Amino acid sequence: MDIDALLKSVENWGLAARLRESLFLFPMLESIHVIGLSLVVGTITVIDLRLLGIASTSRSFQRMAADILKWTWLAFAVTLVTGTLMFTTNARVYYHNIYFEVKMCLLALAGINMLLFELTARRTVQQWDRAPSAPPSGKTVAVLSLAFWVAIIFMGRIIGFTTTHAVATPPPTNVNFDDFLGGGAPSAPGSNPVQPGKKQP
Repeated sequence: MDIDALLKSVENWGLAARLRESLFLFPMLESIHVIGLSLVVGTITVIDLRLLGIASTSRSFQRMAADILKWTWLAFAVTLVTGTLMFTTNARVYYHNIYFEVKMCLLALAGINMLLFELTARRTVQQWDRAPSAPPSGKTVAVLSLAFWVAIIFMGRIIGFTTTHAVATPPPTNVNFDDFLGGGAPSAPGSNPVQPGKKQP
C-alpha cells in the first residue's frame, strides 16, 4: 500500500469523516488545539526567560521548572491528540503541504534542543540553580527554543490558510450565464433550460 492510499484510508475513518462533515466539531477541535499550543508555548517561554536571566531571576530554576513543566506536558498531550485528529480529516492535503512538513521538522528540532539541555546545562543545575541565569549552554538552548516555537506558531497559522478548501470540486463546464443573471443554478451540461416567456418543448 502506498502512502496516499494509506492516508486516504485514514480520511475514510469514521471519526475523521464525522469531524470533517460536522459544522461544530472541527472548529471546536481547532480551538482546543490552539489553546493547548498557547499553554505549551507560554509555559516554555517562562522557562526560557528564566534561563536567559530575564524573568523570575530570584527563583530556584528547579523549583520553577517542577511547578511549570507538568502543565507544559499536559498541554502538549492535548495539543498532540487534537492535532492528530485534525490531521485525519484531510490527511493527504496536510501530508503534502510544505508548511506542515516544516512544522513537523521544527517540532523535532525543538525536541532535540530540549534533549541537548538535559545532556548539558541540566546536569550541572545544582551549581547554577539559584544564579540569575543559566550557563552559556543553557542560554543557547533557551534562545533556540524561543526561535523554534515562534516559527512553529507561524507555520501552524500558514497551514490553516493553505489547506482550507484545498480539496475542491472542479467548476462546472458549459455554464449558462443567463442562469446566473436570473438567480438560478447553473445548468448541467447538455440540458435545455427554460427561457423566460417560453414553454419547455
